[in-house]
Amino acid sequence: MDTSRMTVKGQVTIPKPIRERLGLHPGDAVEFEEEPGGIRLKKFVSRSPFTRYRGYLTHLAGQDPDRLLEALRGKAQA
Repeated sequence: MDTSRMTVKGQVTIPKPIRERLGLHPGDAVEFEEEPGGIRLKKFVSRSPFTRYRGYLTHLAGQDPDRLLEALRGKAQA
């Protein structure tokens, strides 16, 4: 069993064998899940970076794509 001590700032070093098993690297995020009898530490795996943009363009649904492009680019000057 690997152990570690908490600093006065509440920081704990994750032992190297555990970091290696979880594939943790500097800067990675971890999750703490409370369970009966303890806490589970998991590597935080984020969803797609595009997830936060889901639904961002729904107000444009049903519009003619050619007109949208014209509006974005400006009408061509003849």
